[in-house]
Amino acid sequence: MSFKEEVMKKYLISMILTVCLISPVPALAGVPLDTVKGYSDKVLDVLRDPVFKAEAAKKTKKDKIRAISEEMFDFTELSKRTLALNWSKFNPEQQKEFVELYTSLLEDAYANKILAYSDEKITFTKEVPLSAKTVEVQSTVLRKSAEIPIYYRVILKDGAWRVYDVVIEGVSLISNYRTQFKDILSNKPPESLLETLRKKVGKG
Repeated sequence: MSFKEEVMKKYLISMILTVCLISPVPALAGVPLDTVKGYSDKVLDVLRDPVFKAEAAKKTKKDKIRAISEEMFDFTELSKRTLALNWSKFNPEQQKEFVELYTSLLEDAYANKILAYSDEKITFTKEVPLSAKTVEVQSTVLRKSAEIPIYYRVILKDGAWRVYDVVIEGVSLISNYRTQFKDILSNKPPESLLETLRKKVGKG
């Protein structure tokens, strides 16, 4: 190998390493989508299980969906992003209670929304990188009358992908609640928002 070829080889290796460092790691490609799809399949298994078809089994079915959502979602991340700058207004104890109350509220809302789907087909279409550690997993619920887009935004923490926001039919959970909470916190203290949430989840 000539000196020129050797220099070119080193240059190419350097370029490849640079691209690998600044680009998404190929080994992770598909992992966010597969992770969300795995959770979605678990939910569908519950929805389609004949054991839970009866009205009397509705609470049990809802509880199982809530349990799956606790594995699927990063509720602390979701809470911080929802409150945004207002998060710092809460002391540690208030932050902890907010996460607990907000989690109960969201799990209930998520379960109620999901319970509306049963025999529809869900297709996962693609992943859209949002940042170095966040990805949007796009899916579509295929119904006889319409196609409903559901986008899951996931974040990589401790080697696992977890959902921190869901956009259903163009409406983001975070954006929806952020507006409501921001209005309350604009002229009231954190305790006022906590009291509102306690009443919503039946703890007030």
